[in-house]
Amino acid sequence: MGLYDSLFYSDDFKKLKAEELVIQRMLTVEAALAEAQAEEGIIPTDAAEVIVGCSNVNFIDLPRLKADVQLGGNLAIPLVKQLIRTVKNNDFEASKYVHLGATSQDIVDTGLVLGMKETFELLESLVDRLAVALVTLSRKHKTTLMIGRTLQQQAKPITFGLKSAYWLQGLMEAFDSLKGNQSTILKVQLAGAVGSGNRFVNTNVRSLVAEKLGLSSAAPWQSNRTSIATWAASLGVLAGVLGKIAKDITLLMQVEVAEVFEGVASGKGGSSTMPHKRNPVTCSAIVANAHRVPHLVASVLTGMSQEHERSAGLWHAEWETLDSIEALTTGALEKCIDLIENLEVDEERMRFNLELTNGLIYAENVSFLLSAQIGKGNAHDWVQKACKEAIATNRHLKEVVAQSEYDLGDLDALFDPKNSIGTSHELNEEILAQHEHQLQADGHPE
Repeated sequence: MGLYDSLFYSDDFKKLKAEELVIQRMLTVEAALAEAQAEEGIIPTDAAEVIVGCSNVNFIDLPRLKADVQLGGNLAIPLVKQLIRTVKNNDFEASKYVHLGATSQDIVDTGLVLGMKETFELLESLVDRLAVALVTLSRKHKTTLMIGRTLQQQAKPITFGLKSAYWLQGLMEAFDSLKGNQSTILKVQLAGAVGSGNRFVNTNVRSLVAEKLGLSSAAPWQSNRTSIATWAASLGVLAGVLGKIAKDITLLMQVEVAEVFEGVASGKGGSSTMPHKRNPVTCSAIVANAHRVPHLVASVLTGMSQEHERSAGLWHAEWETLDSIEALTTGALEKCIDLIENLEVDEERMRFNLELTNGLIYAENVSFLLSAQIGKGNAHDWVQKACKEAIATNRHLKEVVAQSEYDLGDLDALFDPKNSIGTSHELNEEILAQHEHQLQADGHPE
């Protein structure tokens, strides 16, 4: 992060990653551990109260903590030292019970998961907002005709409402997968030095700590990084969906297409040398973020083969990599909300573009009708020849096939885009009904 913060990242996410908050989450784990141990009769209640009272980032010397990280290799080691010192200054006896039975990875990993929990809540609010915007867009343009494109070539008519509904479908499927894995992702890590537990961090203590932190209680996962990898990969899929939306809009913004545009803002999208340009700057930021995420996800996945009970390096490689994945995904989401909420749609241009091929986009209609008379293969060959003739003679395909000896019925209806969109309306309704119901169930009525 740095000079391009406002282009790529979410301000709300940056607040979640403030140094003080990251450290406070780890201190919160220490406090929950002391409380749980006191409830189990492992440490004195008054000692736990002192530890809880001292587990506040305001008592931490941040510059010293950051300087000491390179000596310990992780934040927990110098943090615990400072916490012990603070507790000792208040109650010498209580200082004997700080971090009792825990290991640095317990605190780092559980603090990390607390951060993931807050990130998930931010993601959920952003996804809900984007989903509502996509539902609105898809409903508004349910009957807006446009050309469907395959391999970047004009194929046959669809509706813009269906196109945006498919964007919605991808978004919701990606987030549903992430949401469905929360119980296995957002879980406490507490098992002592080698993941075997001990009398100070037994099963009951672990369950109590999980309950206090609002996490799942699960068997230790010290060097089993499945949950971390699942989190990273799920964010990668979500980022990919956002990149697809932005890429589509980038292509639709091309001068030769000009069917949709990013919302207008003063100074937005201009060129340093060409005053006429309207660049897809928001789309570019989303695509850039989506492009970067898979490579970071790969770093997490390749780090799963951690040696024995704690890795030298692969565990450490996760911390800032996960931060980057989360930052890029939340940033792309925030940008995508702005993109869709302010999207400009040129329906007339969409209709104009339907006529660019002189009727070639209706070739499938002719082929389907003719196949009943001469068979599918023969019909395909005949229509293909008719298309070549239309291109060679620069005539409309309807004019060419009108000279056919076959009975093609009402040619105007056959070459009407409204009759060529298949089940676009039905598919649009199917997707919207499913996800509107889901949004309502989540407390976000349309």
